[in-house]
Amino acid sequence: MTETVIGPVPARRRHTLAFLRAIRGDAPVHLATEVDVSELLERRAAASRRYSYVTYVVAALGATLAKHPEANVAIGGPWFAPRLARFATVDVKLALDKTDGGVRHVASAVFPDVEAATLDEIQDRVDRLRDTPAAELDELAGSRLLDRLPPFLGGVAFAVATRLDRRPATLGTVALSSLGHADVTAFHSDGGTAVTVGLGAVRQRPVAVATGAGHEVAVRPVLPLSLTFDHRALDGAAAADVLTTLADLLAHGGCRA
Repeated sequence: MTETVIGPVPARRRHTLAFLRAIRGDAPVHLATEVDVSELLERRAAASRRYSYVTYVVAALGATLAKHPEANVAIGGPWFAPRLARFATVDVKLALDKTDGGVRHVASAVFPDVEAATLDEIQDRVDRLRDTPAAELDELAGSRLLDRLPPFLGGVAFAVATRLDRRPATLGTVALSSLGHADVTAFHSDGGTAVTVGLGAVRQRPVAVATGAGHEVAVRPVLPLSLTFDHRALDGAAAADVLTTLADLLAHGGCRA
């Protein structure tokens, strides 16, 4: 290529632009920690099938938000009359890296009621979403519709589809995004939910390990874990408690068989 080429945004990215316009009113604040996942890796190695890190985190999010219902919420409405929705189930929106029509883009699918799901049920769905072409996934039908609409109409359609009473089905009640396939040590994302969790890559790192005589340095598998919260819906202390609970569950091998 010898000259600059300017053209329209690929249609396959219009749903992302509609989403980004919709969340401009959010007030995201970012937290981060690291988790020694030695126990989780042992449990993973002993399992009868391969479970992804994402599957364990989806399950742990179900248990975490069930324990912290104050974070399983969404805020909406005009600035002069905001409304807060409190949800009865934990529905995880998982961001997906998909290629459609030769264009690489992010898409998302919602796992409903994850606090009641087994690891096998979650992994089955993760496998299907990962291995099925984007054009064949029913969960992405809404995104494909937004891609076909002009940007203005796409924004209107997105606003209607993500009204507070529809949020669990369209945006989930908590969002999860992973860049664990790359050497990423910090990842902060706003998924349009009150709480968004980001995963980096598990890497062997030196950590201080408690012993009978105090502490010693050992090399352990460490998972970078971030949490972005919408300050309009949640305060920092409550968000820190959510991150602490999630990290503790993952440090002790997850939460369910």
